[in-house]
Amino acid sequence: MPSSPATPPAPKVLGVAVPTPLRKLFDYRPCQPGPSAGWQPGMRVRVPFGRREVVGIVVECRDTSDFGLASLKPVSACLDSQPLPADWLWLCRFTARYYQHALGDALHQALPVLLRQGRPLEARTRERWQLTATGQATDAASLGRARRQAELLELLRQHPRGVVGSVISAQGFTRAQLRALAGKGLAECREEPLTAAPSTPGGALLAEPALTLNREQATALSELHQGLDRYHPCLLQGVTGSGKTEVYLQLIEAIVTQGRQALVLVPEIGLTPQTLARFRRRFRVPVVALHSGLTDAERLDAWEAARAGRAPIIIGTRSAIFTPLARPGAIIVDEEHDGSYKQQDGLRYHARDLAIARAHKHRIPIVLGSATPSLESLVQARAGNYRHLRLTRRASSHAPARLELIDLRGRSRQGGLIPPAIDAIKGALGAGGQVLVFINRRGFAPTLACHNCGWLAECDWCDSRLTLHRQPPQLTCHHCERQRSIPDACPDCGSADLRPLGTGTERSEESLGELFPDVCVHRIDRDSTRRKDAFETTLNEIRRGEPCLLVGTQMLAKGHHLPHVTLVVVVNADAGLYASDFRALEHSAQLLVQVAGRAGRAERPGRVLVQTLHPDDPHLRLLAESGYDALAENLLEERRIAGLPPYRHMALLRLESPREADGLTLAGEAAGALRQWLQARELAVDCLGPVPAPMERRQGRYHVQVMLSAARRSSLHEASAWLTAWMEQSPLARRARWNLDIDPQTLS
Repeated sequence: MPSSPATPPAPKVLGVAVPTPLRKLFDYRPCQPGPSAGWQPGMRVRVPFGRREVVGIVVECRDTSDFGLASLKPVSACLDSQPLPADWLWLCRFTARYYQHALGDALHQALPVLLRQGRPLEARTRERWQLTATGQATDAASLGRARRQAELLELLRQHPRGVVGSVISAQGFTRAQLRALAGKGLAECREEPLTAAPSTPGGALLAEPALTLNREQATALSELHQGLDRYHPCLLQGVTGSGKTEVYLQLIEAIVTQGRQALVLVPEIGLTPQTLARFRRRFRVPVVALHSGLTDAERLDAWEAARAGRAPIIIGTRSAIFTPLARPGAIIVDEEHDGSYKQQDGLRYHARDLAIARAHKHRIPIVLGSATPSLESLVQARAGNYRHLRLTRRASSHAPARLELIDLRGRSRQGGLIPPAIDAIKGALGAGGQVLVFINRRGFAPTLACHNCGWLAECDWCDSRLTLHRQPPQLTCHHCERQRSIPDACPDCGSADLRPLGTGTERSEESLGELFPDVCVHRIDRDSTRRKDAFETTLNEIRRGEPCLLVGTQMLAKGHHLPHVTLVVVVNADAGLYASDFRALEHSAQLLVQVAGRAGRAERPGRVLVQTLHPDDPHLRLLAESGYDALAENLLEERRIAGLPPYRHMALLRLESPREADGLTLAGEAAGALRQWLQARELAVDCLGPVPAPMERRQGRYHVQVMLSAARRSSLHEASAWLTAWMEQSPLARRARWNLDIDPQTLS
């Protein structure tokens, strides 16, 4: 009889990552008794930390400590019998290292809230009752005077797969009646997970048949199938409405058939219900969602179902990249260009880039889908690092609508719209279509001004103007969210002639209501969709197909299928043309193409009108006449000449302090010390700054930046690690907030 493997000797020291900004592990002595499986990296533990106890994660098990074993505090308790998944721990460690972030905080952010609080990692369950073989053969009449038991027997007979306890209770039956049937051997109960209960083995995978693919879709799917057993990064570039989602669905069908899991990332929570509904209609297996709209318990259930392998398909927003998978098979990043994949505070990771790293680690295919790919992805495709697959035809018979530029100069406007646009709206509504009016400014107007002296309503805490809102009436700063009441008169000259300047979604909604009083106007922005399910409810009304007007921000531009929209009007396309951020033009072009793609997605062709004060701008004209690919080619050449990403790698040190001098002094010392170190190491990294941020004063604090740039990523990371260590040791840094953003997507 073979002997059982010897239990490894217990470690004397546990290196624990705790949720702090300190970039180091803390040593503790193991508690007694330890976990039955032995101490391993990935175990959650409760440890004393200062005057409180926190939940940390064991990262190292060793026999020595720099502090001496006798001086170490013991772990208070081990919370897990088995460690968290090794691939999840690897991803968190990679993220912390790449983004120069504290490991303890990275692990903390990557866990569901309830696991951070020390809850057990186990699924919530429910009871499911069904008849035994004896119960199936028993006539209800044989139960005699036990009428309710007989009725319960018949209810269970109608559901061979069983009935959950809550449904039985809702039918008026009691637990005593259930126990009575169980006592007679007629019924039995089994516990099943509340989320992603195991499906019946051997059942059909598809609930509805797959759609027939056109030639381009079939070619793309065939290419994807060739890489199912290895790391196979593909950029799937398809015009809006070309059927990228159908390609995803059929790829996932192949993955799930092999018994593996697929992780699908979408950029916005607003897209999750639409995507989730389509996937659940197609597949009979559990499809779970992970996004910020879930309760803590729901999120833990979905996370656990993915970890255990019960959920073959996981759909989520940015943070879902940290979901553990028992049998990873493929990762899909929809709208891969979208800025929402970049976390802009705390742990500043990019979910798309982590998805690529994770696919490489697991040796599985990854699909990056977009109608307007990021310049980073296009460069990788050019270099042959990604397979570039194209879908140039729409699923409908109509080609994508071209952008028609309309000159705003010297034209009277009503709600931001000039007469040709209003006439086009009237024609589209008269033909029974729907119209999308796109304006990427919420509120009534960008600011309030005095017509007498020129006073402008400005925020006291930021270098920005207050936005005028009418619902409710107030002035709001969209950077610090401070609110002020609307003054009755100008604070400077006392004039009562205060007028709104510019147009926001509320003003466009009001003007369109006056122009078309018999047509329903739906406003969709962050203010109108704060209530839970408000966004989805409005979209369902729109999809009924009745003629209506949609006034919205970029919430409406991202991937929504609006089959009855035949006209899109962009109120002002100039916001990103001359911004200080070098990525602004790329992002503006992507947004214009995405919003234009909402028109003509069904049986009727679409039209897109773009109002602009700069109709002769060469970039805007190139986009309108030749499309996104031509503009992207132009932008890539400009970036190459200027030495900007994606041809060089960048990091941005951001500092903020209540006193302007403190931030500038610290930034100057940091930049000076870094330049000396770079010179001594002969490392090819440029250090630029310090300079004030594009918005220098925000939320009552002064913002300063230092930029690092290098041709080699390894050089940039070496310099970033040194700068991070220097900042942590600087006494001045304690009087300021700072962070180092690797691969920043904005310079603000």
